Amino acid sequence: MEAARVVHPIAPVFDKDSRVLILGSFPSVKSREAGFFYGHPQNRYWKVLAEVFGEELPKTIPEKKEFLLRNHVAAWDVIQSCEIVGSSDASIKNVVANDLRVILDAAEIRQIFVNGKTAEKMFLKYTQPGLGRDCVCLPSTSPANAAWSVEKLVQAWRAVRDAVR
Repeated sequence: MEAARVVHPIAPVFDKDSRVLILGSFPSVKSREAGFFYGHPQNRYWKVLAEVFGEELPKTIPEKKEFLLRNHVAAWDVIQSCEIVGSSDASIKNVVANDLRVILDAAEIRQIFVNGKTAEKMFLKYTQPGLGRDCVCLPSTSPANAAWSVEKLVQAWRAVRDAVR
């Protein structure tokens, strides 16, 4: 499979009441096809956040957007465009970062979280220097992170709920 230049197709989710920002690295092929964040059925992002906030699992895109906004969570990715092979984070190169000021200027974001080590690496390299804000790295909800059970992820991701309150 060859690397292709891909532009991020999903708009950020936020409003003026968002208090935390969760960033992934770049949407997977499944997410790009679904037209929304964490569209792969095996990714545990939605299941973990639903547990963290004590809510039902949102299923549709409108439900997911409402869930995020109701819980004061903004969602986006670090990367605006890149060359990537399929969904392989390891293949990402020639990165152009998203301008997070779109969110940071509109909402009082108390904490920026990144979903996994790739998002952290990309944030620290491409975003943090110009932004001057730090991030907290949470363990990835990707199925590739098999060392972390849903229960362990929920414990770690409670930091999101705590930062909102």
